[in-house]
Amino acid sequence: MVTVRHFRDLADAGSAGLRAILDEAHRRKAARAGWPKGRVDADAPLAGHVLATVFEKSSTRTRVSFDMAMRQLGGSALVLDSGSTQLGRGETIADTARVLSRFVDGITLRTDDHAKLIEFAAEASVPVVNALTDRSHPCQIVADLQTLEEHGLTLPGSRWAWLGDGNNVLHSIVEAAGLLGFHVSVGVPEGYDPDRGICDDARARGAGITIHRDAASAVAGADVIVTDSWISMGQAHADEKLAAMMPFQVTDALMEKAARNAHFLHCLPAHRGEEVTASVIDGPRSLVFDEAENRLHAQKAVLLWCFGMIG
Repeated sequence: MVTVRHFRDLADAGSAGLRAILDEAHRRKAARAGWPKGRVDADAPLAGHVLATVFEKSSTRTRVSFDMAMRQLGGSALVLDSGSTQLGRGETIADTARVLSRFVDGITLRTDDHAKLIEFAAEASVPVVNALTDRSHPCQIVADLQTLEEHGLTLPGSRWAWLGDGNNVLHSIVEAAGLLGFHVSVGVPEGYDPDRGICDDARARGAGITIHRDAASAVAGADVIVTDSWISMGQAHADEKLAAMMPFQVTDALMEKAARNAHFLHCLPAHRGEEVTASVIDGPRSLVFDEAENRLHAQKAVLLWCFGMIG
């Protein structure tokens, strides 16, 4: 029986697989320098392959980057959402996974409950990629790691600071820290901590994960400052949460407490004036648009890893 390579979280690839993915992302991006966006990569490694991209939540970067990734790799993508498929009418996750596996070569799923992704992957007979759940966002973090390496950061031993909610993006950063050996200082208000189990797993692998209740101590000496939107669509008690988060807003003054030439990351979409000021996100230390662009190159490498073509 052939083992299917899923990319449910970074741990599926492991340290060696993640390194292979990053190397491939760098290589493919460099090989396309100056090319039009729609030109197929010279080797067209996924010619004849079809990817189903399933969205139960809204998306811009993930949707476009996976579509373009398949085009550049020589394949094609089908974009599906719950409102126009049987998923929205109550078909089970298991049945949808089994059926789609008969039609396509791979599937990405963007959903809310991480348990849906786990069930989907368990029932699918083709690779399944986590395109975001409420627990983690591994594809985003591959792009973040690629971006930082492009800008000269050595990942092992680096120091990261996270400001704000202990959410899915942070969970994947913490997981990456365990795989690659860096430190994450988490600046978060009481009641919004990241998942303890995820942090403990990263610590067991050798990562340094510390929790801080004030922003200044979290960012002190950091090479990378990261934040994300505080309020999700339709989230209850938004005013209360916003008030708790405001002391963790990333400002120019806060950036000055980080290491010299520290980089700023944000996965977008951003709310300027909430989690970050406009002067920071649009300033010279911000890598947010390089980060967004690299979603394409990172996801090409993730897909090739899933199909067993690298790593």
